[in-house]
Amino acid sequence: MHEHEWRRQIVNEMHLRRWPVLRAPMQVVQQVRLVDDAARDAEWAAWAAMPEGGEVRRADRRHVSGTLAGGVSFTWERHSEASTQTLFAPLDSDISAAIAWMESLPGATVRATRLVIVADEAAAAQVMPAMGLVHDDLVSCHVAGPMRIWSDFHIGEDGYGRMLVAACGLEGGDLTRAVQRLQELSSYRNLALLGLPVARAAWPRLDQAEADLRRLGEALTRDDVRDDDLMDQLSGLSLAIAAVASATDYRMSATAAYALLVEERLADLAPRPIPGFLSLGEFTQRRFLPAVRTCAAFSRRERQVAARAGQFTALLRARIETRIENQNGALLASLERSAVRQLRLQHLVEGLSVVGISYYATALIGHVLEGGESLVHFDARLAVGVVTPLVMLATWLALRRARRQVLDHPSP
Repeated sequence: MHEHEWRRQIVNEMHLRRWPVLRAPMQVVQQVRLVDDAARDAEWAAWAAMPEGGEVRRADRRHVSGTLAGGVSFTWERHSEASTQTLFAPLDSDISAAIAWMESLPGATVRATRLVIVADEAAAAQVMPAMGLVHDDLVSCHVAGPMRIWSDFHIGEDGYGRMLVAACGLEGGDLTRAVQRLQELSSYRNLALLGLPVARAAWPRLDQAEADLRRLGEALTRDDVRDDDLMDQLSGLSLAIAAVASATDYRMSATAAYALLVEERLADLAPRPIPGFLSLGEFTQRRFLPAVRTCAAFSRRERQVAARAGQFTALLRARIETRIENQNGALLASLERSAVRQLRLQHLVEGLSVVGISYYATALIGHVLEGGESLVHFDARLAVGVVTPLVMLATWLALRRARRQVLDHPSP
């Protein structure tokens, strides 16, 4: 059959991020790394240089799974801007070599955690002292039904956070999906919170932009400030706001998207509080929601500042265009007055031209009549007096006709 070029890619997408089936007791170690595009090829090449004893069972550009020496299973998942590496091993096995190899992969770690899974709460009580959790900051609740978790969500001296999970009857795929959602919740939470330092760092730049806009708004109402100076300042301010947007929009959009995923995973886990402990839902919402709202507020404020700068620019352009229109109106009025004066002057010149032409024409006619006075007895002066009005009328009509021809048929 003729397949669409993306068919297999989108079908395989539904099978990504699959973990091996988890069985208590065991340990899970996971790292989430931000990997830029330049390091993607190096990351992919690392799978071709696995440590001795490693085996890749499945590999594509989005997902790799296999085993390392000592029977340690692993998965690697590629996200839009991050990668997740996860190790699965029996609880009593030494996985230090596998962790060292995982830590050598490219990227900057944004989350690293060690997860211990035991069968029930009695087994958890035996493991708890060795995990070194801070009791005053302990978060504990039931999730995904009977499963119970404990964690202080601190970063230990080795750079890893720690969580204890008691399956309490969950087995096989149910346990695997619950633990996977638990890990995804924490990963998406950290990725979402990456927007908070960006928003805090850029907030003073918006404060400065708003102060500059207030100053420019006051200057717009003054007539002693040149429009060119205002336009230069507004252009520079608009560029500064655009630079803030360019530097923060991606991170703010990513924070909003990750926050939705956190809410979905939290709803899937359906945490149930345990008296005397802070629940996972309370811990997540207590500081996570304010951080996400801060990022959302920053995005709204950035858009508002940019819109105000655009409004000020539009007002300044309207002011400049109004002044230009007024200047053009004054210029047209001046041209109209000049044209009227020229028309009046032209009429005066035409009148004088009629008189002058008539005078010379009458003089010529007079000379002709005086020459014929000796041949035909008549009064030449009287004849000139009779002919003069006719000559003037003929001259005026001739000039008028010539002017009309010029106006009706202008030269190209």
